Amino acid sequence: MNWIEIKLRVDGESAEAVAEVLQRYGHQGVSIEQEGIEQGKWDDGDIVPLPDKLTIRAYIPADKRAEDSKIRLENVLGHMSMMYPMPKPEYIAVKETDWAEAWKTHYHPIRIGKNLLIRPLWIDVELQSDDIELALDPGMAFGTGTHPTTQLCLIALEARVQPAMRILDLGCGSGILSIAAVKLGAKSLLATDIDPIAVKATKENAEQNGVSEKITAEVGSLADLLSTSQQFDLIVVNILARIIIEMCAQGLGQVVRPGGIAIFSGIIDTQIDDVEQALRETGLEPYQRRQQGDWITIEARRPEN
Repeated sequence: MNWIEIKLRVDGESAEAVAEVLQRYGHQGVSIEQEGIEQGKWDDGDIVPLPDKLTIRAYIPADKRAEDSKIRLENVLGHMSMMYPMPKPEYIAVKETDWAEAWKTHYHPIRIGKNLLIRPLWIDVELQSDDIELALDPGMAFGTGTHPTTQLCLIALEARVQPAMRILDLGCGSGILSIAAVKLGAKSLLATDIDPIAVKATKENAEQNGVSEKITAEVGSLADLLSTSQQFDLIVVNILARIIIEMCAQGLGQVVRPGGIAIFSGIIDTQIDDVEQALRETGLEPYQRRQQGDWITIEARRPEN
């Protein structure tokens, strides 16, 4: 069977919404990558400027259903264009022998924060003495480290993780944040996701990075956690703003111990006030924002009393 690559060039504000739409059709998940990073720039210690555009890719089978999938995709994008300008998708034929590896050519090692280095498994890198390596194969799950929401979470984790912390990664995707938290010193970590594929990817990547003994990855939701009355020193939630708001209404703040910290990402600047209001209503106090382009990560605390 041959395949069709669907490619869209978007700005930061629309990236998450377009990726969510493509997820409905993509067979091998969705990749989000920054444009305009010069070859080798990730490794020279320079500050890489924020890109004006991101590229989102997904793959569908080139079968009799392909035309219908294209029509439905373009109809959804057409409706979205009524609220915000949407790009036209590009369609590229990919041979059977190439499709599973095609997106990997656009995924390169990248340095985040002070010491974090994200390395695709299929690329060898000479490590520096203070590098904290995250070696990943995201597979069908979200989380390659190229999107600003993930990068902001990693920077926040690097600043906040302390030894002996018990951490929750709610919506773990590929497990990149779970692995980073453990390598930064967390005592133990619970990684949950409603998607079994994400949980499988997290387990495999944790094993690849030699941290599987500290990470428990399981299929589950916020409701499951609330039913067990578990609380954590730090939680990280890299999802969509509307889902964060919904979780707050369900009692999200209860999974953070008094005095604990919560990191939230997947939020664009126009959504920040609504999200922070929802956090306050669930018992969390926002105290810091980190921003990259249109994307913002919120750090919040649960008061001691």
